[in-house]
Amino acid sequence: MPEGDTLLIIWIKLLAQAGKTNANGYILLNENIPYTEDMLVTLFNKSPVIIRLALQTFKQFGMIEIDDNQFISITNWGKHQSLTGLDKIREDTKKRVAAHRERKKTSLLNESNGCNVTGNGSGNKNETDIEKELEKELEEDINKYVVEIINHLNETCSTSYRTSTKKTRDLIKARFKQGFNIADFRKVIDIKASHWIENEEYNQYLRPSTLFGNKFEEYLNQQPKKGAKNNDPVASNGAVYYNETEFDF
Repeated sequence: MPEGDTLLIIWIKLLAQAGKTNANGYILLNENIPYTEDMLVTLFNKSPVIIRLALQTFKQFGMIEIDDNQFISITNWGKHQSLTGLDKIREDTKKRVAAHRERKKTSLLNESNGCNVTGNGSGNKNETDIEKELEKELEEDINKYVVEIINHLNETCSTSYRTSTKKTRDLIKARFKQGFNIADFRKVIDIKASHWIENEEYNQYLRPSTLFGNKFEEYLNQQPKKGAKNNDPVASNGAVYYNETEFDF
Protein backbone atom coordinates (compact mmCIF):
# COMPACT_ATOMS: atom_id res chain seq x y z
CA MET A 1 0.00 0.00 0.00
CA PRO A 2 1.36 3.44 -0.87
CA GLU A 3 2.38 5.41 2.24
CA GLY A 4 2.05 2.20 4.26
CA ASP A 5 4.83 3.11 6.69
CA THR A 6 3.35 6.56 7.27
CA LEU A 7 -0.11 5.10 7.90
CA LEU A 8 1.36 2.72 10.47
CA ILE A 9 2.95 5.60 12.35
CA ILE A 10 -0.32 7.57 12.26
CA TRP A 11 -2.16 4.54 13.64
CA ILE A 12 0.29 4.24 16.54
CA LYS A 13 -0.10 7.95 17.24
CA LEU A 14 -3.90 7.65 17.22
CA LEU A 15 -3.70 4.87 19.82
CA ALA A 16 -1.41 7.01 21.96
CA GLN A 17 -3.70 10.03 21.65
CA ALA A 18 -6.75 7.98 22.61
CA GLY A 19 -4.85 6.73 25.64
CA LYS A 20 -4.02 10.25 26.78
CA THR A 21 -7.67 11.29 27.09
CA ASN A 22 -8.84 7.79 28.13
CA ALA A 23 -12.37 8.43 26.85
CA ASN A 24 -13.36 4.96 25.62
CA GLY A 25 -11.15 5.24 22.56
CA TYR A 26 -12.29 8.67 21.34
CA ILE A 27 -9.65 10.97 19.82
CA LEU A 28 -10.28 14.16 21.79
CA LEU A 29 -8.47 17.40 22.52
CA ASN A 30 -10.41 17.47 25.79
CA GLU A 31 -13.66 15.94 27.01
CA ASN A 32 -15.77 18.24 24.83
CA ILE A 33 -13.67 18.90 21.73
CA PRO A 34 -12.92 16.14 19.18
CA TYR A 35 -9.91 16.21 16.90
CA THR A 36 -10.85 17.04 13.31
CA GLU A 37 -8.90 16.11 10.19
CA ASP A 38 -7.35 19.59 10.10
CA MET A 39 -6.33 19.35 13.75
CA LEU A 40 -4.72 15.95 13.14
CA VAL A 41 -2.74 17.46 10.25
CA THR A 42 -1.17 19.86 12.73
CA LEU A 43 -0.86 17.35 15.56
CA PHE A 44 0.89 14.68 13.47
CA ASN A 45 2.70 17.10 11.14
CA LYS A 46 1.38 15.32 8.03
CA SER A 47 -0.26 16.59 4.86
CA PRO A 48 -4.09 16.79 4.65
CA VAL A 49 -4.03 14.19 1.87
CA ILE A 50 -2.13 11.69 4.03
CA ILE A 51 -4.38 12.23 7.07
CA ARG A 52 -7.50 11.82 4.93
CA LEU A 53 -6.08 8.64 3.35
CA ALA A 54 -5.18 7.27 6.78
CA LEU A 55 -8.64 7.88 8.25
CA GLN A 56 -10.37 6.43 5.20
CA THR A 57 -8.15 3.35 5.30
CA PHE A 58 -8.59 2.80 9.04
CA LYS A 59 -12.37 3.18 8.72
CA GLN A 60 -12.47 0.80 5.75
CA PHE A 61 -10.66 -1.89 7.74
CA GLY A 62 -12.83 -1.38 10.83
CA MET A 63 -9.98 0.05 12.90
CA ILE A 64 -11.79 3.31 13.68
CA GLU A 65 -15.34 4.64 13.67
CA ILE A 66 -16.39 8.16 12.66
CA ASP A 67 -19.87 9.17 13.81
CA ASP A 68 -22.26 11.76 12.37
CA ASN A 69 -20.62 14.48 14.47
CA GLN A 70 -17.21 13.51 13.04
CA PHE A 71 -16.04 12.13 16.38
CA ILE A 72 -13.25 9.62 15.73
CA SER A 73 -12.95 6.58 18.00
CA ILE A 74 -10.79 3.45 18.09
CA THR A 75 -12.80 0.28 17.45
CA ASN A 76 -12.62 -2.28 20.28
CA TRP A 77 -10.65 0.16 22.42
CA GLY A 78 -10.50 -2.27 25.34
CA LYS A 79 -8.06 -4.59 23.60
CA HIS A 80 -5.56 -1.73 23.28
CA GLN A 81 -5.63 -0.87 26.98
CA SER A 82 -2.52 -2.80 27.95
CA LEU A 83 0.96 -2.82 26.53
CA THR A 84 0.26 -6.27 25.13
CA GLY A 85 -1.78 -4.77 22.29
CA LEU A 86 0.88 -2.23 21.46
CA ASP A 87 3.61 -4.84 21.68
CA LYS A 88 1.71 -7.00 19.19
CA ILE A 89 1.63 -4.08 16.78
CA ARG A 90 5.37 -3.59 17.28
CA GLU A 91 6.03 -7.29 16.73
CA ASP A 92 3.90 -7.36 13.57
CA THR A 93 5.75 -4.30 12.32
CA LYS A 94 9.13 -5.90 12.97
CA LYS A 95 8.04 -8.93 10.95
CA ARG A 96 6.87 -6.68 8.13
CA VAL A 97 10.14 -4.74 8.16
CA ALA A 98 12.13 -8.00 8.16
CA ALA A 99 10.13 -9.24 5.16
CA HIS A 100 10.75 -5.93 3.39
CA ARG A 101 14.49 -6.22 4.01
CA GLU A 102 14.48 -9.77 2.69
CA ARG A 103 12.72 -8.65 -0.48
CA LYS A 104 15.20 -5.81 -0.85
CA LYS A 105 18.10 -8.23 -0.35
CA THR A 106 16.72 -10.60 -2.97
CA SER A 107 16.25 -7.72 -5.38
CA LEU A 108 19.83 -6.58 -4.88
CA LEU A 109 21.17 -10.09 -5.39
CA ASN A 110 19.25 -10.32 -8.66
CA GLU A 111 20.83 -7.05 -9.78
CA SER A 112 24.32 -7.87 -8.56
CA ASN A 113 25.65 -8.84 -11.98
CA GLY A 114 27.05 -5.46 -12.90
CA CYS A 115 23.93 -3.48 -11.94
CA ASN A 116 23.78 -0.38 -9.78
CA VAL A 117 22.61 -1.25 -6.28
CA THR A 118 22.30 2.24 -4.85
CA GLY A 119 19.12 3.31 -3.08
CA ASN A 120 19.18 0.72 -0.30
CA GLY A 121 20.23 3.30 2.25
CA SER A 122 16.97 5.19 1.94
CA GLY A 123 14.92 2.07 2.59
CA ASN A 124 16.96 1.19 5.68
CA LYS A 125 16.60 4.75 6.92
CA ASN A 126 12.82 4.58 6.62
CA GLU A 127 12.75 1.28 8.51
CA THR A 128 14.95 2.72 11.24
CA ASP A 129 12.67 5.74 11.52
CA ILE A 130 9.65 3.46 11.97
CA GLU A 131 11.40 1.53 14.73
CA LYS A 132 12.32 4.78 16.47
CA GLU A 133 8.72 6.00 16.23
CA LEU A 134 7.42 2.75 17.70
CA GLU A 135 9.96 2.83 20.54
CA LYS A 136 8.98 6.41 21.28
CA GLU A 137 5.26 5.58 21.36
CA LEU A 138 5.88 2.55 23.59
CA GLU A 139 7.92 4.65 26.03
CA GLU A 140 5.20 7.33 26.11
CA ASP A 141 2.62 4.65 26.87
CA ILE A 142 4.78 3.30 29.70
CA ASN A 143 5.21 6.81 31.13
CA LYS A 144 1.44 7.27 31.24
CA TYR A 145 0.85 3.95 32.99
CA VAL A 146 3.67 4.43 35.50
CA VAL A 147 2.27 7.80 36.57
CA GLU A 148 -1.24 6.40 37.00
CA ILE A 149 -0.05 3.36 38.97
CA ILE A 150 2.33 5.19 41.30
CA ASN A 151 -0.20 7.95 41.91
CA HIS A 152 -2.73 5.32 42.98
CA LEU A 153 -0.15 3.70 45.28
CA ASN A 154 0.79 7.03 46.88
CA GLU A 155 -2.84 8.11 47.32
CA THR A 156 -3.92 4.75 48.75
CA CYS A 157 -0.97 4.17 51.06
CA SER A 158 0.08 7.76 51.86
CA THR A 159 3.50 7.16 50.35
CA SER A 160 5.71 9.35 48.17
CA TYR A 161 7.24 7.05 45.58
CA ARG A 162 8.59 8.70 42.43
CA THR A 163 7.53 7.79 38.92
CA SER A 164 11.06 8.34 37.61
CA THR A 165 12.74 5.54 39.59
CA LYS A 166 14.25 3.09 37.11
CA LYS A 167 13.66 -0.04 39.20
CA THR A 168 9.99 0.86 39.63
CA ARG A 169 9.56 1.53 35.92
CA ASP A 170 11.30 -1.74 35.02
CA LEU A 171 9.04 -3.74 37.36
CA ILE A 172 5.89 -2.18 35.94
CA LYS A 173 7.07 -2.72 32.37
CA ALA A 174 7.92 -6.36 33.15
CA ARG A 175 4.42 -7.03 34.47
CA PHE A 176 2.84 -5.43 31.40
CA LYS A 177 5.03 -7.63 29.21
CA GLN A 178 3.43 -10.60 30.98
CA GLY A 179 -0.01 -9.36 29.95
CA PHE A 180 -1.19 -7.61 33.12
CA ASN A 181 -3.01 -4.27 32.85
CA ILE A 182 -3.81 -1.09 34.78
CA ALA A 183 -6.77 -2.67 36.57
CA ASP A 184 -4.52 -5.49 37.83
CA PHE A 185 -2.05 -3.02 39.34
CA ARG A 186 -4.80 -1.08 41.08
CA LYS A 187 -6.29 -4.31 42.41
CA VAL A 188 -2.96 -5.54 43.82
CA ILE A 189 -2.38 -2.17 45.53
CA ASP A 190 -5.88 -2.19 47.03
CA ILE A 191 -5.68 -5.81 48.19
CA LYS A 192 -2.30 -5.50 49.88
CA ALA A 193 -3.19 -2.14 51.38
CA SER A 194 -6.21 -3.78 53.01
CA HIS A 195 -3.87 -6.43 54.47
CA TRP A 196 -0.92 -4.33 55.57
CA ILE A 197 -1.68 -0.63 55.88
CA GLU A 198 -2.77 -0.79 59.54
CA ASN A 199 -0.01 -3.18 60.57
CA GLU A 200 3.08 -1.31 61.79
CA GLU A 201 5.39 -4.23 61.04
CA TYR A 202 4.20 -4.95 57.51
CA ASN A 203 3.07 -1.61 56.08
CA GLN A 204 6.69 -1.02 55.05
CA TYR A 205 6.10 -3.59 52.30
CA LEU A 206 3.55 -1.38 50.56
CA ARG A 207 6.25 -0.43 48.09
CA PRO A 208 6.84 -1.02 44.36
CA SER A 209 9.65 -3.55 44.85
CA THR A 210 7.33 -5.81 46.86
CA LEU A 211 3.98 -5.19 45.19
CA PHE A 212 5.15 -5.33 41.57
CA GLY A 213 7.75 -8.07 41.89
CA ASN A 214 7.63 -11.79 41.11
CA LYS A 215 4.68 -12.42 43.45
CA PHE A 216 2.44 -9.96 41.59
CA GLU A 217 0.12 -12.65 40.23
CA GLU A 218 -0.09 -14.30 43.64
CA TYR A 219 -1.14 -11.00 45.23
CA LEU A 220 -3.63 -10.40 42.43
CA ASN A 221 -5.45 -13.63 43.28
CA GLN A 222 -5.71 -12.94 47.00
CA GLN A 223 -8.86 -11.60 48.64
CA PRO A 224 -8.96 -8.15 50.26
CA LYS A 225 -9.38 -7.83 54.00
CA LYS A 226 -13.04 -7.35 54.90
CA GLY A 227 -13.66 -4.99 57.77
CA ALA A 228 -11.49 -5.76 60.76
CA LYS A 229 -10.86 -9.35 59.71
CA ASN A 230 -9.44 -11.17 56.73
CA ASN A 231 -8.47 -14.67 55.78
CA ASP A 232 -5.04 -14.51 57.43
CA PRO A 233 -4.48 -16.41 60.70
CA VAL A 234 -5.40 -14.23 63.68
CA ALA A 235 -4.02 -14.59 67.21
CA SER A 236 -6.17 -14.27 70.31
CA ASN A 237 -4.91 -10.71 70.81
CA GLY A 238 -6.06 -9.72 67.33
CA ALA A 239 -2.61 -9.67 65.72
CA VAL A 240 -2.42 -11.00 62.17
CA TYR A 241 0.21 -13.60 61.30
CA TYR A 242 1.89 -13.36 57.89
CA ASN A 243 3.91 -15.94 56.05
CA GLU A 244 7.44 -14.64 55.45
CA THR A 245 7.52 -16.25 52.00
CA GLU A 246 4.77 -13.85 50.92
CA PHE A 247 7.21 -11.00 50.39
CA ASP A 248 9.68 -10.08 47.66
CA PHE A 249 12.45 -8.55 49.73
